[in-house]
Amino acid sequence: MTQTAPWWHAATAYQIYPRSFCDSDGDGIGDIPGIISRLDHLADLGIGFVWLSPVYRSPMADNGYDISDYRDIAPEFGTLADMDRLIAEAKSRGIGIVMDLVVNHSSDEHHWFQEARRSRDNPYRDYYVWRDPAPNGGAPNDLQSNFGGPAWSYDERTGQYYLHLFDRRQPDLNWQNPELRRAIYEMMNWWLDRGVAGFRMDVIDLIGKDPDASITADGPDLHPFLREMHDATLKGRDVVTVGEAWSATTEGALLYSGRDAGELSMVFQFAHIVQGWDEVHGKWKPKPFDLVGLKQVLAEWQLALADDGWNSLFWSNHDLPRAVSKYGDDGRFRVVSAKMLATVLHMMKGTPYIYQGEEIGMTNIAFTDISQFRDIETLNFHKIQTAAGVTPGDFLAGANSNGRDNARTPMQWTDGPQAGFTSGEPWIEVNPNHREINVAADRARPDGIFAHYCELARLRRELAVMREGSFTPYLQDHPKVMAYVRQHEDARIAVLANFTGEVVTVDVPRGLAISGRAISANYPGRDALDGTAELRPFEAVAILEG
Repeated sequence: MTQTAPWWHAATAYQIYPRSFCDSDGDGIGDIPGIISRLDHLADLGIGFVWLSPVYRSPMADNGYDISDYRDIAPEFGTLADMDRLIAEAKSRGIGIVMDLVVNHSSDEHHWFQEARRSRDNPYRDYYVWRDPAPNGGAPNDLQSNFGGPAWSYDERTGQYYLHLFDRRQPDLNWQNPELRRAIYEMMNWWLDRGVAGFRMDVIDLIGKDPDASITADGPDLHPFLREMHDATLKGRDVVTVGEAWSATTEGALLYSGRDAGELSMVFQFAHIVQGWDEVHGKWKPKPFDLVGLKQVLAEWQLALADDGWNSLFWSNHDLPRAVSKYGDDGRFRVVSAKMLATVLHMMKGTPYIYQGEEIGMTNIAFTDISQFRDIETLNFHKIQTAAGVTPGDFLAGANSNGRDNARTPMQWTDGPQAGFTSGEPWIEVNPNHREINVAADRARPDGIFAHYCELARLRRELAVMREGSFTPYLQDHPKVMAYVRQHEDARIAVLANFTGEVVTVDVPRGLAISGRAISANYPGRDALDGTAELRPFEAVAILEG
């Protein structure tokens, strides 16, 4: 008996960063009613489920990734009734809502932490990670926060340090405590019973940490915890789960998403992202774009999960720069390079994720002063790196290239005031190029970027070869083009793409040669690959044989 593939194999996903998507009440902050007002845009795009960045109640030290109440909605985003309406309205359009589950840490304003810091014998004390000072009175060890500086903060009232792998206002939860785990599972089931379609799990690879051994990611209890979570919440439910796992490797991928793993549907892994970062300064000093390195990583993951497990496919998210600015050309060839990136990504095996604005080719923003940034990570590292001798100009260049605020400027709906995002003053500046780059303008073009993404989502729903076909890479050492073949039973698709703004002539390998019809292309007139192919700037074509 053939097992039916999960529904999310045929789905195209879309990430919404609520603060920057659509503001319904003019306070400059996007909200849930604003999202509801734009659901038809997502339905037209062909979206199967939305990953919704956090909308829970929060003091917003890290824009909602510091949660003070997991069962309530932040007032700036709306109400619990608004959330229920969003779930229902999306479902009526065939779209699931996937919540962002942030359970490595909470806000320091969560009542668990407020109780925990009252005394060492408080019942909630063990919900968090506390340690005595070192013999010299300092931090227990030299663990560093992902946002810069020590990962330990001293609590005067109880005379101990608490762990925070991110901001000091985001204390880490102690997953070694079974009572904490039970409370988290109850909360997850509460949301699942309200109708959410699953969870994206924030930095989930950190929950098994052993801080005394300076082990943060991939701790010894990570996978037992995930299997326990699955059995307590996900088992028997037809939902999708994706874990953010910066430490994930191809060797360990099936522990998360193998068919018998009993953990998650897929993970977000970031090997293709970090291969472009500097070894010392990280993302603040990006390396020159290396297509050969990028192709190598993408192919490794495609091949590692060829027969089991499942890939998540993405160029961008709320923590990363805009795809067309990073991998394409956000100037003269913006439209064709945005389409090229879409074709290359969506034709691979896995679930593709569109980050809001990617479907119209939104670009990075060029800030000229540090005061324009809003992201806590960028502001922290600005202090650290400039104090260490990095010039303000060099840091600004790195932040404009790779900083998280690039993805967080408001969604560009129209060419009008504030890009149609808000009638008020937006919480972060709108990109001035919204006058040319916006949803209304792109959707008015029959050959726009939006139309290109619509077609890719339709093809994924309709073509088994696109969902389930094998992946064979070609021309892996070519510095300018990417090529691969998808094969499923008698169906075959060949993909060839030029990642440069130049005309590139390439000898087509025998295994890539094909004749049929172009099912995804950003230039007209190519229905075969054979012999020598002359690729136009940023040209990409996917040809279905026959």
